[in-house]
Amino acid sequence: MKLLNKFSKKDLIKIPNILCYIRFLLIPLFVILYIKAGSQRDYLRAGMVVFISGMTDFLDGFIARKFQMITDFGKLIDPLADKLTQAALIFVMVLKIRWMFLLMILFVLMQVFLLIAGIVMLKKGTKLNGAKWFGKVSTSIFYAVMLVLISVPTLEPSVTNILILTCGGFLLLSFSLYIKEYVDLYHGLGSESKRVISK
Repeated sequence: MKLLNKFSKKDLIKIPNILCYIRFLLIPLFVILYIKAGSQRDYLRAGMVVFISGMTDFLDGFIARKFQMITDFGKLIDPLADKLTQAALIFVMVLKIRWMFLLMILFVLMQVFLLIAGIVMLKKGTKLNGAKWFGKVSTSIFYAVMLVLISVPTLEPSVTNILILTCGGFLLLSFSLYIKEYVDLYHGLGSESKRVISK
């Protein structure tokens, strides 16, 4: 509650943030539908929930930028909703798709790195400015692949493996580029310190 007190009540009820709340609520709904799914119709329902979640993700960002509704609270909960949704998708799909655990390992490693690197940079008084283009591309590919795998569970194993490999490739590319971004940011801080000392 102390954290919420740092934000105005108007920020809490702005449309983009309300859409984020919906995404949070859709996470347990998807988990239940997917785990209990036993027919094609059940899987399509779970896929529809993922589609709606993706649409609310797009809409909250669009509305926030279009109508100047960007808030500090939104900057906090939007990426949190993204990561929790992605984690839920991967972790429950591990139960039904053979090689999904490899994607899960890569995803966890990436998120742990981003968390630690972000904390280190914040302690040094800086941070990355917003999501990078490669992160957005990777996220788009991720949702597209997950939507197909969820909605069409009867795919040939070879097709499923290709989709997982494609998703993993983009995730690995994004991971590598984020590492470079943080390394460059860290080195940039070192260069600034040297310039200050030399003066």
